[in-house]
Amino acid sequence: MFFNYLMNHRFKLCFLPLLAAIAMKAPRVSTQDLHSFYLYLQYNLTSLTIFSVSLALASTIYIMSRPKPVYLVDFSCYLPPAHLKVSIQKIMHHVRVIRESGMYWEKKESDYLMDFVEKILERSGLGQETYVPEGLHRLPLEQTMAASLKETEEVILGAVDNLFRNTGISPGDIGILVVNSSTFNPTPSLSSIIVNRYKLRDDIKSLNLGGMGCSAGVIATDVAKSLLQVHRNTYALVVSTENITQNLYTGNNKSMLVTNCLFRVGGAAILLSNLSKDRKRAKYKLVHTVRVHTGADDRSYGCATQEEDEDGVIGVSLSKDLPMVAARTLKLNIATLGPLVLPIGEKLLFFVTFVRKKFFNPKMKHYMPDFKLAFEHFCIHAGGRALIDELEKNLHLSPLHVEASRMTLHRFGNTSSSSIWYELAYTEAKGRMKKGDRIWQIALGSGFKCNSSVWVALRNVKASASNPWEDCLHKYPVEIDI
Repeated sequence: MFFNYLMNHRFKLCFLPLLAAIAMKAPRVSTQDLHSFYLYLQYNLTSLTIFSVSLALASTIYIMSRPKPVYLVDFSCYLPPAHLKVSIQKIMHHVRVIRESGMYWEKKESDYLMDFVEKILERSGLGQETYVPEGLHRLPLEQTMAASLKETEEVILGAVDNLFRNTGISPGDIGILVVNSSTFNPTPSLSSIIVNRYKLRDDIKSLNLGGMGCSAGVIATDVAKSLLQVHRNTYALVVSTENITQNLYTGNNKSMLVTNCLFRVGGAAILLSNLSKDRKRAKYKLVHTVRVHTGADDRSYGCATQEEDEDGVIGVSLSKDLPMVAARTLKLNIATLGPLVLPIGEKLLFFVTFVRKKFFNPKMKHYMPDFKLAFEHFCIHAGGRALIDELEKNLHLSPLHVEASRMTLHRFGNTSSSSIWYELAYTEAKGRMKKGDRIWQIALGSGFKCNSSVWVALRNVKASASNPWEDCLHKYPVEIDI
């Protein structure tokens, strides 16, 4: 056994004489030196331990406190049944019957108002297959609370049902619910209707946003994002809609009749998540939300209001200050968003132009950054033809960049806060959404507000089942007469 040990360790044993010689020649180490060396090691070990613990603690705090990524797993837009479709001709026929009956308009005013409505419809950019709720197909018009609730329930539940079906998510997994509807807010609330219908859990964090206009869809997304930073490992359901039944104006005020010509039935349901595992299947990641509210200014506050006309009929009045207010609020939103998304070259050009205008040439025009360098896709709220035209012009966009907005307005009309989701659905259906593409959703609404959300595609995105465009995509884009 001893022989085997020598054979196995013969390489190490051959160095023993050399190590012994080195040890004999080495200077002797005193006890004091050994003690000093021990204290040195002890001090450094304590310092190393403190440093390691501090680093571990700081890393833990950073990981726990940093914003959690918010993923858009999927979304669904409501497609109304075919029998709710209306053409401009059908609308005008309906209006003529109303005129002859004298139910709403005085006969002396009816011809004048009919001509006005027809001109607005012809120039609106809306097509021949938009949708109005069932109660407005009837004569006399059915604008009861029951009819209004029926419309909204069909829209909300239709969109949410399809979303749950496409994602496979159980309603019990939803921890946050945010619903927005500007002018229709019954009791119990719309969020409570969803909680009851899907038997959501008792600790659901639910909110119902009202009176925030067409930009409320982005607000709802921002609110859900904030809640997802607090409540971890959960899903947020966002629902955006607007009610048409109760809000059809039947008076004689021209400025209030405009909304009748533009707004149509629609709604969307969006599933957001802060779960890391959902990154693999999510469509998009939320990058930024920017909200601007200029309501402190009286003209901004009063440019779009729900009020009674001189005859006591409720409607939404649009003031002559609206274009100016919208442009100013949009500029403020762009000024906030630009530094977050624009490349460094555009930021420098903007800064140089600002300095030159401020100190050397006050008459010099402001430099409008090229947002095409920051985004591949633009979802501009389909509020009307004029709004899309102005943003296309001011942002120097191409017809392709605003195609989704124009086609959404043509096919579905102004569906209020949900229009930006119909536009995103259009882009997906066309097969244009590629991995890494950046999307800018921008909407304006009463108050006055301009809100933006920025997304990035996590993969090549295909349209989900029951995409609202799947039955008519072959027809689009269409030429729209000027």
